[in-house]
Amino acid sequence: MAWFINWDVNPEIIEIGNFSLRWYSLLFAAGFFIGYLIVKAFFKNEKAPLEWLDSLLIYIVIATILGARLGHCLFYDWDYFSQHPLEILLPVKFEPAFRFTGFQGLASHGGAIGIITALWLWTRRVSKVPVLWVMDRVVVPTALAGAFIRLGNLMNSEIIGKQTESSIGFVFKQLGEDFARHPVQLYESVSYLIIFILLYFLYWRTNMRSQLGRLFGIFMLAVFGMRFILEYFKDSQGGFESALGIFSTGQWLSIPFILIGLFFLLRPTKTYVYEAEKKINLVKTKVKK
Repeated sequence: MAWFINWDVNPEIIEIGNFSLRWYSLLFAAGFFIGYLIVKAFFKNEKAPLEWLDSLLIYIVIATILGARLGHCLFYDWDYFSQHPLEILLPVKFEPAFRFTGFQGLASHGGAIGIITALWLWTRRVSKVPVLWVMDRVVVPTALAGAFIRLGNLMNSEIIGKQTESSIGFVFKQLGEDFARHPVQLYESVSYLIIFILLYFLYWRTNMRSQLGRLFGIFMLAVFGMRFILEYFKDSQGGFESALGIFSTGQWLSIPFILIGLFFLLRPTKTYVYEAEKKINLVKTKVKK
C-alpha cells in the first residue's frame, strides 16, 4: 500500500475581519527582500551606485505584480475577469460577498514580461547601463524568488499536480480530496533553488557576469525549460490549451522564453564591465607598472 503525505496546511497565518495574512504573501515578500540584499551585494562588488537600488526595487515590484496579474487574467481566466474587470487590479473579490484576498492568481510568464519591460525602462530612465547588464544580475535572485513563490502555491494548495500512486504524493486535504497528487509546486521550488545556486556560483566564481546576456540566457533556458517539463505533471490550469492542443497553456507560453534563452546563451557576446570597476582596474595596472 502506498504511503502518502496528507497536506492540510491552512493558507492563512492570521485572519482579522476581512483581512488575512497568508503564507503566500509572506513568502512573496521574503523573495523580494532577499533578492534586494543579493543585488545589493552584486552592486557593492562592482562599485555600482547603491542609490540605484531603491528605484530598481520599485520598478521590479510593480512590474512583477502588474505583469503576473495581467498574465493570469489574460492567459488563464479571461472568461471570468472580462466580466469582473475591477478584480483584475484590486486584491479583493466582490462576489458572493466582498472580501480582501490579496492577489490570488499570478502568472510567472506575465511576471517575466513585466520585469523585462521594467528593467528596459529603468536602464533608460535611471542607470543608462546596458539592459542586459542589469538583467544578468536580477535573474539570479529571481530564481530564488521563484522557489519561494512555488512554496507559497503549495501552502495555498493551488497549481496542483496530476493524480499519482507514488509514495511522494500529497493528499490536498484543503481541497477536500482523499487521493494523492504530484506535489509539482515542490518539484518546481526545488528546481528553481538549484538554478539559483548555479547562477549564484557562476556570478561569483566565473567571469560570466561580464559577458552580456549569458546569465540571463541560462536563467531563461533553465527556468522555462524546467517549467515546460514539469507541466506534464500538472493538472490543467485552463487557458487556451484546448484551442491549440498538444501542449498546455504553460508549455506554449514557455516556448518563446526557452528560445530567447538559447539565443542569449549561444550568441557571440560582448564583454562589459561597469565603468567604476574599469577605472579601479586601470589604477591597479598603473601602480603595477
